[in-house]
Amino acid sequence: MFNNGSKLAKDASRVLVVSPSRRIPSDLAPLFSQNLPGTKVVEVSGFPDRRQLSEVLAKGGLDLCFLDVHSDNERAMQVIADLIGLAPAIQIVALLATNDPDQILQCLRQGAADFLVHPCSAEEFVACIDRMEKLNPNSASGGSRGRVYCVMPAKGACGSSTIACNLAHQAKRISSGRVLLADLDPLAGTISFLLKVKSTFSFLDALVHASTLDNDIWKGLVTPSQGIDILLPPESPIAAAQEVSDASAIIDFARRAYDHVILDTSGGYGDWSLSIARKSDEILLVTTNELPSLQAAQRVLAYLEQHHVKRTKVKLVVNRFNRDVGLSQDMIEMALRSEVYQIIPSDYESLQRSLLEGKPVQSSTTFGKSLIALAENLIGKEQTPKKKSGSSGISGLFSLFGKK
Repeated sequence: MFNNGSKLAKDASRVLVVSPSRRIPSDLAPLFSQNLPGTKVVEVSGFPDRRQLSEVLAKGGLDLCFLDVHSDNERAMQVIADLIGLAPAIQIVALLATNDPDQILQCLRQGAADFLVHPCSAEEFVACIDRMEKLNPNSASGGSRGRVYCVMPAKGACGSSTIACNLAHQAKRISSGRVLLADLDPLAGTISFLLKVKSTFSFLDALVHASTLDNDIWKGLVTPSQGIDILLPPESPIAAAQEVSDASAIIDFARRAYDHVILDTSGGYGDWSLSIARKSDEILLVTTNELPSLQAAQRVLAYLEQHHVKRTKVKLVVNRFNRDVGLSQDMIEMALRSEVYQIIPSDYESLQRSLLEGKPVQSSTTFGKSLIALAENLIGKEQTPKKKSGSSGISGLFSLFGKK
């Protein structure tokens, strides 16, 4: 039976119902309870605009949307367009008054996954869900789920891309699982330069194929290199920045296909970055111990918290740490009110050698050893917490950062 075996029934935690009519949510309620047990129904009265939809989607967990089309066809078409733009992976079921071929075709062309003539029977409801699963078998997360790590710079030039590259290779070294390194920076992605790899395709192609993404399509999008798969950004950064708003489809697929997913990002701001942060299991916020970088880190932390990204997911990584320049670990923790998860010392020569060779930094170097420790902390064995030095000399420090 559908309600016992369907992956979607198991994993869809929230379902969106959009309609100006109270009758439609009422009619659908028993179908949800019987065939999608445990699912929370989110009702939106009327036809929301893009901003309102964005607020609903920000809470996450939405796999399905049942949209009342027959009450107002024109406004419903706009809702479909906005939903697809904000969340390409969401599956939309158009609710029609009659089995009108022209209206059905219009809905499907606009981006709906399927349709139902309302009111519908339980058999028709189940058949609709089954058809969507066949069209997009990866829409529900069955089987094993990999861990997703977002590497996020507090500001530019913090070295977060270098950390992402080397973390991916260390993840491969210490585990037997599959590893994906995805450069999701639509403006200034540098993974291709750092590792000297090229691809005809990019993460934009993955978004275009979001509704039909499968292993065969994915294999053509990624570039294998040194034992890991790499997903690159598009070559045209301006076009990419204008077209992307939600990375959920990429991350959901990658989580099912890989054991470890390392996402290199452009920063913490905007819908695109927030979608990545919300979908990730761990966020490595990369900063240096210099004051401008630390102030930027404080702002990112506040922004993420304001936009419902759990603070517990964020781990502070201090890169290029130099005891003679900038703040100490204790002072950083006091200023940002966050524990430092990993210190990565400055190692200019090793990084330059790695850059010229297009290879990961050697594990025997100072930087390499720090990345081994970071990877083992995240993926493998835990390390003994570092003993902290005294906290003298921090009075007046908070004034440098302003109010939290």
